[in-house]
Amino acid sequence: MDIFSDLKSMVGRTPILKLKKFSGSKDSNLYAKCEFLNPGGSIKDRIGFHMVECARASGALPKGGVIVEATAGNTAMGLAMAASHYNHPLIAVMSSKMSAEKINLLRTYGAKVVICPYAVAPSSPHHFMNVAKQIAQSLSNGWFCDQFSNQANVEAHYRSTGPEIWDAFGDQLDVLICGLGTGGTLTGVATYLKERNRGLRVVLADPLGSTHVNHFQQEQVDAAPYWIEGVGGDFRPDIADLSLIDETILVSDAESVESAVDFFQKEGLFVGGSSGTILAAARKYLANNKGTKSRILVLLPDGGRSYLSTIYNPQWRADKGLAIGSEFGSLELVQE
Repeated sequence: MDIFSDLKSMVGRTPILKLKKFSGSKDSNLYAKCEFLNPGGSIKDRIGFHMVECARASGALPKGGVIVEATAGNTAMGLAMAASHYNHPLIAVMSSKMSAEKINLLRTYGAKVVICPYAVAPSSPHHFMNVAKQIAQSLSNGWFCDQFSNQANVEAHYRSTGPEIWDAFGDQLDVLICGLGTGGTLTGVATYLKERNRGLRVVLADPLGSTHVNHFQQEQVDAAPYWIEGVGGDFRPDIADLSLIDETILVSDAESVESAVDFFQKEGLFVGGSSGTILAAARKYLANNKGTKSRILVLLPDGGRSYLSTIYNPQWRADKGLAIGSEFGSLELVQE
């Protein structure tokens, strides 16, 4: 067993699990890279440290400077760990859609959390991206991390996540199913793998309401509200290379929630909503390619503990019209 010298060294090298029960077929070659097992609970731990270290090295983030970021919460958690490690204050700017667990966890870590209204236009001064920019500009020592445009985001995955997958599969991986929030994971991982395996197909899993599939299809549409956190978006991120995508699959909120719950029940692993989106896309891919022998890898970015008040709360699901067919975890009183 490895003994680690610091928190940073614990990030990455996440396990890959062959999924037998969730896929519904013992013969399927469906695998999951369990990024939710990073110490901060998500794949964003990888970019948190790398973006901060690059900014410190370039001088963009001065000693003791304030890190400011627009985030769905998971990146802020990765940044919070890096901020603690390097003694930087952190301001996380989030929309009101995000879970109470994320907000409370960040505040416990010492971050200041600013909440912005959800479902406002990207051009609005109240959009979480614009608020974060304004806050950073107002501080003499502020640094706007800007994960949506920060090439260090892509670089982190090109240097770590991609090589880990290559070490596991080599050129024997046929399909990668991935979400897109900032575009850092998909762009970094797909670039690394496609440089070495031109036959790899990259499938984008995108929530209904997100505009990423429309950008891929070069259509101009407005985003619609959806409840799954940490995947999709209402604008095209600068670092997202959509030319790497070979196929897209749209997933509803209900499909994402049901897949996350079903995955927990069948595989015993507690994943978040964006992982549910990717798992639902995998099921659709398998349904559209019955009997395929292709090796398929899903990247599962987030864990479920940040969503106990949302997708794992039956009342929340009912309020949002997302009640699943068989509610779980309910207790019935036994009559004596």
